[in-house]
Amino acid sequence: MEHIRTVAGPAGVSVSREESAAPDGRRARWTEHRRARREELVSSAVEAVRRAGPDFAVDDVAREARVSKTVIYRYFSDKDELIDAVLERISSAVLLPRLLGELAVDRTDDRDRLRAVIAEFVALIEEEPALYRFAYARAGRTGRRDLVAATEREIAEALGALMGQRLTEAGRPVLPAMTWAYGVVGMIQLTAHWWAGTRSLPAGELVEQLADLAYGGFGGLLPPRRGA
Repeated sequence: MEHIRTVAGPAGVSVSREESAAPDGRRARWTEHRRARREELVSSAVEAVRRAGPDFAVDDVAREARVSKTVIYRYFSDKDELIDAVLERISSAVLLPRLLGELAVDRTDDRDRLRAVIAEFVALIEEEPALYRFAYARAGRTGRRDLVAATEREIAEALGALMGQRLTEAGRPVLPAMTWAYGVVGMIQLTAHWWAGTRSLPAGELVEQLADLAYGGFGGLLPPRRGA
């Protein structure tokens, strides 16, 4: 049988150890409730962006979540904080899993790997045009963390690490790997951004042209794979 020890409380009142620990338990449950509720509101905000477009209003989020604006402002200090949370969700749940997932696939052909990542990025623009426009319209906001730049940096670092491995295997210096990786990510992003606004050629043709251009530099920098 569990023994319950009493301890001295305020003004000499005896309380059980379980009772004195109860507020901490309630606090943890409340913290988890707030976290979960905040995540639900972010999900509603993402849907509001999909429905209303990049210039969504907090009213759009309230309608999507079926709550009042007052409820939303219990969890976010202002619209900027809500926008930051939506950008974080787009990066962590949409962009990075798909793009890093393609980079992680072990393909024997370097051009195939590049093409797969480029194709995935173009597919994201086609499938989530509102989220794409929302994210890139807020790149470089004054005084706010630039999650678009952070996402691009994470992709470039992952690509650079793969290139570094390839150079190391061939006994070559790894210094060019990051220079080229950042260059190719910037090239793809800028070209895709231009294409998203013009749609001047089919998506498949854009992917092939970018893959050819990227691999032109890639093939010159990296040695052929062994056994290829």
